[in-house]
Formats: sequence, structure tokens, C-alpha cells
Amino acid sequence: MRKLQMVDLKSQYENMKAEIDAAILNVVSSTAYINGPEVKNFQAELEQYLGVKHVIPCANGTDALQVAMMALGLKPGDEVITASFTFVATAEVIALLGLTPVLVDVLPDTFNIDPKAIEKAITPKTKAIVPVHLFGQSSDLEAVMAIAKKHNLFVIEDNCQAIGSDYIYKDGSKKKTGTIGHVGCTSFFPSKNLGCYGDGGAIFTNDDKLANDIRIIVNHGMTVRYYHDLIGVNSRLDSIQAAILRIKLSKLDNYAKARQKAADYYDKAFANNPKLITPKRSSFSNHVFHQYTLVTKGIDRNKLQEFLQSKEIPAMIYYPVALHMQKAYLDPRYKEGDFPVTEMLCKSVISLPMHTELDEEQLKYITDGVLAFVNKN
Repeated sequence: MRKLQMVDLKSQYENMKAEIDAAILNVVSSTAYINGPEVKNFQAELEQYLGVKHVIPCANGTDALQVAMMALGLKPGDEVITASFTFVATAEVIALLGLTPVLVDVLPDTFNIDPKAIEKAITPKTKAIVPVHLFGQSSDLEAVMAIAKKHNLFVIEDNCQAIGSDYIYKDGSKKKTGTIGHVGCTSFFPSKNLGCYGDGGAIFTNDDKLANDIRIIVNHGMTVRYYHDLIGVNSRLDSIQAAILRIKLSKLDNYAKARQKAADYYDKAFANNPKLITPKRSSFSNHVFHQYTLVTKGIDRNKLQEFLQSKEIPAMIYYPVALHMQKAYLDPRYKEGDFPVTEMLCKSVISLPMHTELDEEQLKYITDGVLAFVNKN
């Protein structure tokens, strides 16, 4: 059996080595390292895949969120609502810009932001909502967009974990996540479903003016070289990463199917076990399983992780400390117990290996290991 990895990037690379190597060498031989043809081609191909008017590549997912907020004209003191159960980058950029992060609880089944909690958190200072499509499926965007429209708020989709996922409207129509709010953001960090071999990110929008401002901001605020119309940053996707992403984009839907097949295996193995709650697949989103995350009941999650590690089965805990309990984001408005679902998840979730190269032998070994611990404790 191949050694287990949370994300097996080496095996994935080996399965497309010739394509990847040729693409990298092509960029090197062209010497068009910055804003070269590969970046422009990737941008156009991702626009077509997502069905969105504008894709603006940038240096990473955190920059994508920051630039989106800059382009929307948010000002210090403005409040931005997001979930407390997410990676820190979502709130980090809010704080870096002098905005006020307003944290709310999530739903216990999908782990995504609770629309009712959003509504309760809105004040006259609220200017935007950042729904995070956590672990690979969409937040309830129809509900979020309705709240935003009612209160005249921007919606910035944090799509870093759900690229390729579809949001399914009540009328049966579909749109790709990241293309429904005023602006969407993603990361191409290597472990993402669509990941490069370094850092990378992108911003999506259907708004022509917003797209133009974003393009200016990511390039030092320049419209014409050495003429700076806006306060900007230096945030670019390099050509080598774009070339790699073009190859992987063509495989993204097949990657999702492989992840879904692995998730089906996990679901079946853990079905009806009272100590393990498998991930809910919502009616309004297909799940592309960036992570496969269990909620444990009545067992010590940390000891389960230790047991699995002793069997050379990697397992991760996303996220052990909620944002409202992090030292950097302590706020007198929040105290322990204010977000019961988030705090429960922080104490009970565990994520199993999830990637495109998992085979049945590996999946059986993983599930047998989990059940061996659960059935003895």
C-alpha cells in the first residue's frame, strides 16, 4: 500500500508528469515569467469554466480577499460579517484594512455560516458579508443574497475550498460558487482542489467597473506604467503557476468525481455509527470535498487522532480554536459560549485523508483504523 497522505500531491504529479514538465519548460524557454501568455490563457479558460465575465489572477487567496475589499471601497470602521469557524485569513484581511470583523455562528450540519445569525448581527455600520464555502460545498447563497439585498450589503464569497462546486437554485438552475456574490475569491494553494505548485489566487466578478478597479489594485494601482490612480498592492500569479493550473483546470471535474467517490466510501463505512456524523450534502450544493470532516460524538477526538497517527494514518483538526477565541481577535463583544455550534465543532471535528489518488486499499485501511478506535471507546 502506498504511504497515506492527507493530500497526495506526488502521486497526482506522477500521473501527469509529462504534461506538467512540458508546460513548465515552455514557460522557462519563453522567459515570459510575469503576466505572460500562460496567465492570460488561464484567466480566459477559468472565466469560461466558471461562467463569469472577469477573472483577475493574483498572488494568493488572502490577497484575493484583501483586494476585493479594497476594490469595494470599504473604509476603516465598516463592519464585515463572517463565520467564526473558518481559517484565519478570512478575518485577517478585514482587520488588516482597519475594518471591523463581526463574527457569527455556523450551522451544525454543513459547517457554513448561519443566515439567521447574519441577520441578527447587522448594524448601521455593516457593509459586507463574507460567506465561506467551507470544506467543499456552498453556503446558502440564496438566503445570504436576499439578506444582502434587503440591507444593501456587498457579498464577498470566500470560495477557497469549494472551487468547482455548483450552487443549485430552488428553480433547479445552477451557478458556480464564487460567481454569485458581488465578488468571489479563491486560493490555488497546492493542497486546494485546484492547486498550483506554490502560491496563487484569483478574484471573480461580473461587474465591469469592479473588475477594472481590481486589475488596477493588484498592479500597484497603475493604469498606465508609473501613473498610479489607486492605492494598490503587488499581487500577481506567475506564468509557471498559471501553466500548471491550466493543466489541472482541465481535470478539475474529474478530480471532484474522485473525491466524491472516496467520500461515498467513507460515508458507507461510517453509516449509522452513533459516534460518527458524516458530512451532510446539502440540497442546494454539490460537495467537491476539499476536506472529508467527521463530527465525533462521545469519544475523545484528540485520542482518535493520536491512534490514527500511530497507524500512520494522517488526520487533521480544522479548526481547533474558533476565531472569536483567538488572541489576535479577542473582542469584548464575544465570550466563550456565545457561538455554541462553532465551539462544539472545534472540539469534535476530525478530517480524514481526501485527495484524487485515494484507492480502495487505502480507504479500507483508513476506515478500519477509525472504526477500530471508535468501537473500543
